Amino acid sequence: MPLKDLPPDARPREKLLARGPGALGDAELLALLLRTGMAGKGVLQLAQELLDTFGGIAGLLHATADDLKRVKGLGGPAKRAELVAVIELARRALAQQLRERQVFENPEAVQHYLRLHLGARGHEVFAVLFLDSQHRLVAMEELFRGTLNQASVYPREVVVRALHHQAAAVVLAHNHPSGSPRPSQADRDLTRTLQATLALVDVRVLDHVIVAAGDSLSMASEGLM
Repeated sequence: MPLKDLPPDARPREKLLARGPGALGDAELLALLLRTGMAGKGVLQLAQELLDTFGGIAGLLHATADDLKRVKGLGGPAKRAELVAVIELARRALAQQLRERQVFENPEAVQHYLRLHLGARGHEVFAVLFLDSQHRLVAMEELFRGTLNQASVYPREVVVRALHHQAAAVVLAHNHPSGSPRPSQADRDLTRTLQATLALVDVRVLDHVIVAAGDSLSMASEGLM
């Protein structure tokens, strides 16, 4: 159904202005960005199809312009560019928060940031947040991909990158694409190995966050390191 055929109080724009953005569902907010649908498909239907295709908002935040191009109804470059711009702004807003304050003043923000980056990946990724002496974010790097274990994550490379960024501390992170965020024994062994290796250059491992679809776990908060 076209938005103009909805009752005024059910139209996303009017609903947002009258009741605030929290009153809108994900598809309604996305429809505001898309503005129009296509022949035979209203904008709300197109928005819901996008969410279903990418696994919700978290998955959509990982979509590239090429990913969006494959969705019928998003063939035009203008819509794709606007969506990609909004997605990138969301990532940068979170990164800015972590750069401006100590990351452990708000550990939930750290996990949310990592879920945005890693939660929808279809393959395993090992990333490191490099922090300064006041535990503010300096950089995040994805260092390894594929099946992750002690043999495929090279401590020497993590040390090299930590020294490059002059990091005083790091937060380790990786994802479990098809499982829960509970750490395996291999995850615990890898964490201990990296703690010992980085300690040799006076870099502390503050946490190891494991991300799964829509969920995450802090090994530090769980008392596992």
